[in-house]
Amino acid sequence: MNKWNRLLAAGTVLAGTMALPSTAFAEPGDDADVQVTVDIAEIREPGVLALSVAGNAVVLTENGSTLLVRQFTGILPTVTVTDTRTADEVPGGANWAVLGSATSFTGNAGQAPITANHLGWKPRLVDGGSTGLVTEGEEVVTVLDDPTQPGNNVGLTDQELLVSTYDSQAVAGDAYAVNADLYLRTPADVAAGQYTSTLTLSLFE
Repeated sequence: MNKWNRLLAAGTVLAGTMALPSTAFAEPGDDADVQVTVDIAEIREPGVLALSVAGNAVVLTENGSTLLVRQFTGILPTVTVTDTRTADEVPGGANWAVLGSATSFTGNAGQAPITANHLGWKPRLVDGGSTGLVTEGEEVVTVLDDPTQPGNNVGLTDQELLVSTYDSQAVAGDAYAVNADLYLRTPADVAAGQYTSTLTLSLFE
């Protein structure tokens, strides 16, 4: 290769080398935006099964006494079972029930106690929803009564059924209300004075 050819070849290579940097840098002042998006879902708390009572006291007043038996009646404050769960949150085959039991009535002036088997109730469904799967319990009469169902003249000495369902999944997502007629029946010679008992209601599933 002669001198001119060598110079031409070198010049060609040099021209190619100088062209590369011109595409490697952005023009001064150029910028680019990148949009960043995130979709944050609301935190959903699981539903719950809960019991509430419209009041914490009831006064029984004398009503319907006879020569042999004194009777005192009242109405249990409305009891509501609220289930905010979805059916998927309820274990398969689950059922729930509200049970009640009472302590003996103790006197405020040293009277002999009146045992809880003298207190009866007759549950009454206030709002059972539309499924027909929530039902009130049977009446429980007192020890002074003849049974209206086999063995039900025991009073509220043990856990007696107020309201229940056998299918928790089918009734999930709703609220159900029940109350009960209460009656205390004592012998006619019961000592006068004020008496107090505690009626405990418990929700089980």
